[in-house]
Amino acid sequence: MNTTTVSAAAPARSGMRTFLIIWAGQLISFIGSGLSGLALAVYLYEQTGAVTQLALSMAAASIPQLLLLPLAGTLVDRWDRRTVLVLSDIAAALVTLAMWALLATHSLAMWHVYLGNAISAAFGAFQRPAYYGLPSLLVASGQYGRVSGLMQLADAASQIVAPIIAGFLVLRIGVPGVFLVDLATCALAVLSFALVRIPNPERQAEAEEAPVLQEAVRGWHYVRARTGLLGMVTLFAIVNFALGFYSALFAPLVLARYGPETLGALFSGGGIAMLVGSLIMSAWGGTRRRIFTMTGAITASGLGIALLGSRPSLLAVTAGNLLIMLAVPFANAASQAIWLAKVPPEVQGRVFAIRMMIASAITPLAYLLAGPLADQVAGPLMAEGGALAPLLGGILGVGADRGIGLILVITGLLAAAAPMLALFWRRIRCVELEIPDHTAAEAALR
Repeated sequence: MNTTTVSAAAPARSGMRTFLIIWAGQLISFIGSGLSGLALAVYLYEQTGAVTQLALSMAAASIPQLLLLPLAGTLVDRWDRRTVLVLSDIAAALVTLAMWALLATHSLAMWHVYLGNAISAAFGAFQRPAYYGLPSLLVASGQYGRVSGLMQLADAASQIVAPIIAGFLVLRIGVPGVFLVDLATCALAVLSFALVRIPNPERQAEAEEAPVLQEAVRGWHYVRARTGLLGMVTLFAIVNFALGFYSALFAPLVLARYGPETLGALFSGGGIAMLVGSLIMSAWGGTRRRIFTMTGAITASGLGIALLGSRPSLLAVTAGNLLIMLAVPFANAASQAIWLAKVPPEVQGRVFAIRMMIASAITPLAYLLAGPLADQVAGPLMAEGGALAPLLGGILGVGADRGIGLILVITGLLAAAAPMLALFWRRIRCVELEIPDHTAAEAALR
């Protein structure tokens, strides 16, 4: 790959235009991915009728990315950022093309889904550090909160648009046709990169010559030396563990009682809530000390998880899901703004990769546990005549799907309590005061 260095000058108005072009391309691509992801989730659940298979497909997507992130982040710091992003999108398009061919020929097996998810995730390990590091190369530091809000806005918009049109497209052109639409959106995302020039940060010669694994380890040392940042990312690991259960169990919880149409409507409603949260965060930028925006939003999302599992009621499920999706943009954008301000652009690839790896370290465990716990443990316990039905049935309701509700209540309360406890630790509470913002002259790794 091209490793030509371009100094990262002070972001100008043209940098914001560049960012918006890239952001628009990714927005379209996210919508396409949402279409195919929702269509595939419904397909898998209807084919197998088990939560475990759906959860395992999610684990297959998370584990390869987790293992590759430290290596990928270091290489992102060495390679041309635009090339990394283009090749990652092309790889995603090739996986989508393969899935389309298998579906069109009625040859899709579960191991194909696992493999496809694993390959996509492997390239995502390169894409995510490169994409999340773009603001520090293109826009002024005072805009980090708003730009991070825009990134969350792209996620929100995809969750609104994709569910609304996914059901319509599946009925009209089938699941293989939905994958072709996703393929077209990947092409538009690649085209957006052809229209822009992305500056690369300055690189140190010794870092370029050092072994890749050694530089990856230095990324870990950077985070470890800044206790407040390490505490933040550890908090996200705990919360993401709880959110892993939510991600794996939400669709089965809804499908068990209400069906695909309701699931699509709930996804759309959640997307609208996420859009509202993203718009507010984009305009506002968060509290002066963003750590309080982050922790408050995480607590709200945890309470939302507990609420949607608390009753066999569409109202409770809807309200809980709306609260989660409204809060997530505030938490993610505030956290991203802190990291962008504290980490120099020339090391953001490896540092952000370590950050993502730690934050996601135990999420695959949630995916692996969610299916067996729901199908074999909590489900039977909360079913009619189950051991916990007399004790908790009056609160949570009775039925096999109430086992999912029980899991969500427990994990949601864990996610709500974690940030409130974290604020008692001064290193986290004062992270923005104790760690100075980076400057262009700051050394790559201290």
